[in-house]
Amino acid sequence: MTETHATAPVFPPGRYGHRRERRRARRWLTATLVGVVVLVGLGLAWRLYRQYGDPTYAAEVTRVTQLSDTGVTVEFRVTVPPGGTAVCTVRARSSAGEEIGRAKVTVRAAAGQRRVVSSYRLVTKGLPRTAEVPGCGPQDR
Repeated sequence: MTETHATAPVFPPGRYGHRRERRRARRWLTATLVGVVVLVGLGLAWRLYRQYGDPTYAAEVTRVTQLSDTGVTVEFRVTVPPGGTAVCTVRARSSAGEEIGRAKVTVRAAAGQRRVVSSYRLVTKGLPRTAEVPGCGPQDR
């Protein structure tokens, strides 16, 4: 058994044209493209943070009472900037998971106060299985 070692092909000179030499990589172009991608990513992240991620507004359901075919009472606590106002979305879902009631509720904090406890009677289109406050935000939204 004989072994042959694979080597790079050798072409006769002048027969297949000339081979191009390797060009130097354009490092400035690569660096510029990376910089542009990073800036676009930061801009997108900032826009999405401003739209969806406002940590100064937080809501927590503390109690759900008076479940009936026509509505539910939801008690919730909201954290707002001191003395601020928030608009919270309150919604109820049926046992099938479909939304059967939704309302926007305005919550105002007293001067210097950051936490507000609010109670709201939500009218529904059927018997709710759960009630929630999916989010709150500034009043000017």
